[in-house]
Formats: sequence, structure tokens, C-alpha cells
Amino acid sequence: MSDIVLGISIVSFLIWVYLLAFRGQFWRMDQRLPTGEIQSASVCVVIPARNEADMLPLTLRSLLTQDFSGSLTIFLVDDHSTDGTAQIARSTAEECNQSARLQIIPAQPLPSGWTGKLWAVQQGIERAIELKPDYILLTDADIQHDSGNVRDLVSWAMADDRELVSLMVRLRCVSIWEKLLIPAFVFFFAKLYPFRWANDPTRTLAAAAGGCSLIRREALERIGGMYAIRQALIDDCALADAIKASGTRRIWLGLTRSTISLRPYDSLDTIWKMVARTAYTQLNYSPILLVGSVLGMGLVYLAPILVLNWIGLLTYVLMSIAYFPIVRFYRCPAWSAFCLPAIAFLYTLMTIDSALQHWQGKGGAWKGRTYGT
Repeated sequence: MSDIVLGISIVSFLIWVYLLAFRGQFWRMDQRLPTGEIQSASVCVVIPARNEADMLPLTLRSLLTQDFSGSLTIFLVDDHSTDGTAQIARSTAEECNQSARLQIIPAQPLPSGWTGKLWAVQQGIERAIELKPDYILLTDADIQHDSGNVRDLVSWAMADDRELVSLMVRLRCVSIWEKLLIPAFVFFFAKLYPFRWANDPTRTLAAAAGGCSLIRREALERIGGMYAIRQALIDDCALADAIKASGTRRIWLGLTRSTISLRPYDSLDTIWKMVARTAYTQLNYSPILLVGSVLGMGLVYLAPILVLNWIGLLTYVLMSIAYFPIVRFYRCPAWSAFCLPAIAFLYTLMTIDSALQHWQGKGGAWKGRTYGT
């Protein structure tokens, strides 16, 4: 038994050595959008909005008042809202004296084979393309943009010749559960999709963050808009993969503190539902991958604190060192860097629950719709 424990300790240690040294430096928080000069370019913004009346007075206003000298037109697709989303959008634009910049599109009925969000996005893209803009910015209704965000996105896309420039916006991190679990959500994403690798044209790995993605119009037209990924629940990475595979392979994904998501996750239950909605989708609905994921999470995150030997302790230190930069990025207490094993255990339970929901026909529930069943 002692030989088995020793073997597990060594394997876990070697995994963390690999992750720290050879996994694209995923743990570093250095992929940041540079501040750019004001560029003369045309941008159309597409916002799918389903019952977002409480968010729009802040988030839509942040787009209507951008420090951007180019042409900026906003297409808000009202996805069958029942809370007055369209009315709030209009009144927000009027208050900003920017009514001419805003066009509201009532969403058409959801056709078979589409997810609701992507169908709404596609309708916005089709209208935007009619204006022949240089770029199309896909963003969510809960994102509050920094006043110079569009300028910086366009400047970087033009200066570095990128077909897609995407930002992992700063997720809300206010409640106790958000402070404990949200940094890990970004950490796990970055480990799966190292930003440096996604940004490297010589690598096939692609990733993006759907909350804020600026895309060259020609790239969207080349892949046929959202049609190629119309059934994807993890649509941002699917879109990035389609763009990188079909064109110049020049895409970019980075972090920002100044553009933020206002979506609250005040409780364990809300975070649990957010993760469980797509966790099993990420595993391609495969029971084999699910078992492998659970065993892998146990080996990587739990074994170091369960084996009770010096190798496990050293591995635990390496793990905490890797996690500390994202803890600092989110301005969480330093001691939370040592909580990663417990956090990983919770995320593993969420993944198992995601699979159970899928098998029960409840997978992918979001805003009154259910997908992935």
C-alpha cells in the first residue's frame, strides 16, 4: 500500500511540474489588452438580450458612451423578453442622447437545431453585416464596458492584425461564494485553454470569451456566421476554433479588470447551476470522459493533501503557487490560494451533477430554455 501511495504522490507531483513549466504558462495573468490610440474604423455591436431589463441601464449605457471616434452602431436583439427589455433599452439610449446608435431587433421564433442565444446573435449579425462594418463586437447584456474598451479592442486588432480579439471580462467577485469559487473558474478555463497557446498562430488550440469578442467582419462572413456552431452551448470557444481554423489563425484572448460582468452569483446554488449548465457539454456528453475527469481531478487536486507525505506537501505548495496569481488578480484573500483542493472537489461535484442532469433530460437549462438533452 505504501508503494501505491508513493506512486500516486510522484505522479501528482510530476503533473504539477508539467503544468507550471510546460502548459503555456497558463497560471500567469499577463495576457492583457494594451491601451490603444483612437482608430478610425466602423464597429457594429450585437447584444442578445433575454429578460435583461435590470442590467441594461448600466451595461448598454457603457456602450452608448464609448470613447471611440469611429462609427459605432448597436444592435440589441430582444430574445422574447417578458420584462420590458426593449423599452428599457430605448429609454437608456434616449437618456444618453444616443437613440440613433441603437437598433432593437425583435427575435424571430427559435428554429430547430439552434440554441436561443446563438439564434439571437445570428439575427444581429445579419443586420450588422448589411452596414459592412470593419468589425463586429459580440457581447452579453450583463457586461459593463470600460469607456475605452471598443477603442482598445479595435486598436489591438488593427495593430497586431488579429481576426478576433476577445476579453475574459472580470467576473463579479463580491459575495463569499464568489470570492471562493469564481477565481477558480477562470483558473480552470486557462488551464484547459492556455491563453498564450490560443494567441499563437502556430498552434491549433483556439479559445475566446463570449462576453466580449471583437471579430473582423470578413472572418465572420467566411465561416458563415453562427450557422457553423448553431448547436454549441460553449459557443465562444467553438467560434474561436472556427475562425482560427479557417483563416490567418491570428486570434487573441486576454484578461481585463476594467470591463466587468455584473451577473451576480451570490450563493453556492447560483454558481453550481452556472457550472453544471455546460460542464458535461465540455466532456462531449461522454461517460468515459466523465470518469476520467473525476479521477483526474482527484489525482491532481486531492491526492497531494490526502497522501500525507513530503512529496504531497511539496505538490500542494506548487499548486498553491500556481493558483495565487488569479487570487491576487481578483483581489481575494491570499489564504484562499491554499483552498484549491476543496474548491476543485466542489467543481468535481458540479461536473457530476451536470452529467446527472443531462441523463435526466434537464441539461443546459438557461432563462427558461433547456438544451443538450
